Amino acid sequence: MKTGIELINRERIEQIEKHQMTISKDILNNPNGELMTAARLLLYPDATASEPPNNWDKIIWNRMRNKTVRQRLIIAGALIAAELDRLQS
Repeated sequence: MKTGIELINRERIEQIEKHQMTISKDILNNPNGELMTAARLLLYPDATASEPPNNWDKIIWNRMRNKTVRQRLIIAGALIAAELDRLQS
């Protein structure tokens, strides 16, 4: 069984390699904390969770928010890692 950090790392690699969500794209497309907002809404869904963060594709957002709690935790962890990468660049 993989550890939590291994699952998050695998998700972050998938974001970069499969979805081409590079640090450069994150800097350009998420200047106002959208990655943190997405992570928060995946962890704590509320009425506003149906709307994606600014500049995010609604179809992709709905796919993410309809995943299991376990899957949303993994994605949220990878989004937090992406935000840290963005801030450090």
